[in-house]
Amino acid sequence: MPQITGHCRCRKVTFSTPGPVLWSGICHCESCRRATASPCTAFFGVPRDSVTWAGDPKVSTSSEGRVQRLFCPDCGTQLTYHADRWPGESHLYTANLTDPERVKPAAHFHWAERLAWLKIDDDLPKYASTADGTAPL
Repeated sequence: MPQITGHCRCRKVTFSTPGPVLWSGICHCESCRRATASPCTAFFGVPRDSVTWAGDPKVSTSSEGRVQRLFCPDCGTQLTYHADRWPGESHLYTANLTDPERVKPAAHFHWAERLAWLKIDDDLPKYASTADGTAPL
């Protein structure tokens, strides 16, 4: 598989990974909505040690130190989500990919938190949270 690459808006921070893509989806949780200023966000997981960074992303810590979000210090673009729940994974935002069509979402997560006015009509599995990944709604 060719490298998966991406960057922030100003291109001062870039990343690449050979993968593999462990999962992909669209998150509807309030935390992701606020972090990205969007009604939902597409992202995917790869092994954390597979991601190579160029530039110097900064870290924002939340959830009592259990979550770290990396972002570009110049343009503010959110780049990745790291959580103690998934210590070996980096969750990268699909919209930051050089080719966002490369990683297609396979499910909706935190469907129970979705915004009612956002109408989504697809056949992807819908999970109430990320903890119940085996029980689609």
